[in-house]
Amino acid sequence: MSKNVKYNKKSRMLEIEYSFRDVEEPNLFRNFYPYSQIPKIVFNHRTVPMNIPEKLNITDTTFRDGQQARSPYTVDQISKIFDLLHKLDNGAGVIKQSEFFVYSKKDKEAIYKCMEKEYEYPEITSWIRARKEDFEIIKDLGIKETGILVSCSDYHIFKKLNMNRSEAAKNYLGVVSDALEAGIIPRCHLEDITRADFYGFVLPFVNQLMELAREAKTPVKIRACDTLGLGVSIEGVALPRSVQQIIYGLVNYGEVPSEWLEWHGHNDFYKAVSNAVTAWLYGAASVNTSLLGIGERTGNTPLEAMVIEFTQLKGEDFGMNLKAVTEIAEFFETELNYEIPPRTPFVGRAFNSTRAGIHADGLLKNEEIYNIFDTKEILGKPPTVVINAHSGLAGIAAWLNNYFFLREDQKIDKKDERVKKIKEWVDNEYENNNRTTVIGDAEMEQLISKYMPELFRLRESRVE
Repeated sequence: MSKNVKYNKKSRMLEIEYSFRDVEEPNLFRNFYPYSQIPKIVFNHRTVPMNIPEKLNITDTTFRDGQQARSPYTVDQISKIFDLLHKLDNGAGVIKQSEFFVYSKKDKEAIYKCMEKEYEYPEITSWIRARKEDFEIIKDLGIKETGILVSCSDYHIFKKLNMNRSEAAKNYLGVVSDALEAGIIPRCHLEDITRADFYGFVLPFVNQLMELAREAKTPVKIRACDTLGLGVSIEGVALPRSVQQIIYGLVNYGEVPSEWLEWHGHNDFYKAVSNAVTAWLYGAASVNTSLLGIGERTGNTPLEAMVIEFTQLKGEDFGMNLKAVTEIAEFFETELNYEIPPRTPFVGRAFNSTRAGIHADGLLKNEEIYNIFDTKEILGKPPTVVINAHSGLAGIAAWLNNYFFLREDQKIDKKDERVKKIKEWVDNEYENNNRTTVIGDAEMEQLISKYMPELFRLRESRVE
C-alpha cells in the first residue's frame, strides 16, 4: 500500500492512502481460507464507529437469487408474491425494491404483470449480465435500475474470468459507462467481497465508480456481496471478513453515499441476519433479502427477519402490515407446497408453540411470560401448545384456551376435572401404548367432543 497520506473529508483526518495493485498471482487469503480446513476468524483489533443511516430499507431478491434455489415460479405466483410484498410494506417505503430476471418470455411477462399494478413499493429493478445488448432489453421494459455483476475477488477475477485485475476493472468500468449512457442507474454487485483485496482492488475500483457517478450526475449504487456467507460481525476481526470494516471503508474511503450502499449476505455460517444488521449499523442504508431466506445453498438473509430487525432498531414499524408475514408463509406452504421448518422464527407453524408443561403453565397464567411479543396482534399468530408426554394439565388447558379462542371469562382452568380426564388418556398413550409422536389437533377434537362438546357450539356461535 502506498505510504502517501491525504486528508479524508469524511473522517476529517489525515490517513494513509491506498492504491490499486495489479498482481501476477491471485491473492486467495490462504491464512484465512486454507480450504482444507474450516475458514479462520483472524483479528486485527481495529474498530470503526457506528454510522447508522437516517433511512434504512430492505430490498428483495425473491425473483432473482430466490429462483436459483427452487423450481421457477409461474407468472401468476410471481404476481401474487409481489402483491404480498406490497401488502407487507403497506406504503411504508421500507421494502424499497424487488429485482427480477429479464431474459425469458416468462420473465418479461411477469415484469409487465407486476408493472401494471403501478405500486410505488417495491420498485421493480433487474439483474443482467455485463453485456451492452442487455441494456437494450431493460430499456425496452422501462426499468430504471439494474444490477450488474462485477466480481471483485481474485478467486473470480483470475479463476473464473481468466483476467487480471486491470483487465477486470477496465471491463467493468466499460459496462457501467454503457449503463449510464443508456440512462439506467447501475447497481454494481461486488461479488465475493469477503475474499477480496479490499485496499488493493475494491476501494480503488469503487473510487473510479464514484468518479463516473460524479461525471454523469447519476447514482452508481454498490451492492457488497458476501457470496459465501464468510462475513463476520464480531468487533476487531480483520479484513476481508469484517463486515464493519467493509461498510465503513466503502462509505468513508470509497466515498459511497449510504443511500447508494447495500449489503447482500448468505447464510452459510448462520450469520446472514447478524451481518445484515451490522451493515445497517455501520453505514449501509439497504440490506438485500429474499422471502423465507430462499436462495443459493443455505440461502439469503430472510426478508421477514429483517422486517422484525428494522422494527426493533427503529422502535416502530412505520405502518407496515406485519400480519402479511403470516400470509406469505401460508401462501408458500399451501400454494407452492414449500415446507417451512416448523420452528423457523416468525413464519414456522410452531415458532411460538410450546411442548413443555412448565411453559404452558406460564402461558396459562399470563401469555406474556413465555411469548416473545403479542404474536396474535402483530403477526396474526397466537401462541399455541403442542400436546405430548410432557404437556401436563397446564399444557392441555392452554391448548383448549388457545385452540377455541376463549375469552378471559371463558378460560378453562388446569384443575378442571375434564382436563384431568383428557390428561389420563394422553398419559396412557405414552406410558402404555409406547407412543412417540405428538397428539394431533384432530385427536384432541375427538376428546373435546366427548368431554367438552359445548366448546364447539361456543366456537360456532362466535362465527355466526
